Amino acid sequence: MKIPLILRIGALVFATTGFYAYVGQMVPQKEVQPPAEIVLRTDLTTADMVKVGREIMEGKGLCFTCHTIGKSGALRFPDLAGVATRAKTREPGMTDIQYFAQTMYEPNAFIVPGFNPGMPVINKPPIGLTDQEILCVMAYLQTLGGTATVTLQTKHQYNAGTATPNTHDNANARKKIFRKNISKVSSGRPAWS
Repeated sequence: MKIPLILRIGALVFATTGFYAYVGQMVPQKEVQPPAEIVLRTDLTTADMVKVGREIMEGKGLCFTCHTIGKSGALRFPDLAGVATRAKTREPGMTDIQYFAQTMYEPNAFIVPGFNPGMPVINKPPIGLTDQEILCVMAYLQTLGGTATVTLQTKHQYNAGTATPNTHDNANARKKIFRKNISKVSSGRPAWS
C-alpha cells in the first residue's frame, strides 16, 4: 500500500513541529519582571551603598546581562573582577571615581581594547538610574579589587562636581574653535577657510 505524498508531508511537518515543541519546553525559561523599586535613604553609609549597589547591578541596572565577575574567555563586555584596581590607571589623569562615572554616563568615551561599544547610558531610559543609584553602583565597583570610598555626597564631573582635566580642556578647545568659526562666518568668510 502506497501512502499519498500529501499525508507523508503532513506527517513530517507534524513530527517536526512536535519535536521542536518538546525541545523548546526543555529549555529553561526565564521570566523577567520589572525590577523592584529601591528606595535610598539619605543617611546610607558606604557599606550600605555597597549592598544597594550590588542589588542595583543585579536588578534595575541590568549590569550582569553583559558583565561578569571572575570569568574569562569570550566575554560580551569586560569582566569586573579587579575593576577597582584597573579603574585607577585605565585613563591617565582620572581617578577611579571619575573613570567609573565616565563609563556609566558616557560609555562610549573610552572603549576597553578588545571590546565593542554597546553599553547604554545608564542614567537615561531604558535603564534610567538616578545619580544616587549610580553612586551606589560605583561604591560596589570599588570593592571589586579595592576599598569603597564613595558616599552619597561624592561629586564627580557628571553630578555637579568638577570636570576631569581632559574633559575641561577639550571643552575649552571646542569653544575656541566655535568662536573662531563664528567670527569667520560673521565676517563673510567660510568657516573652513
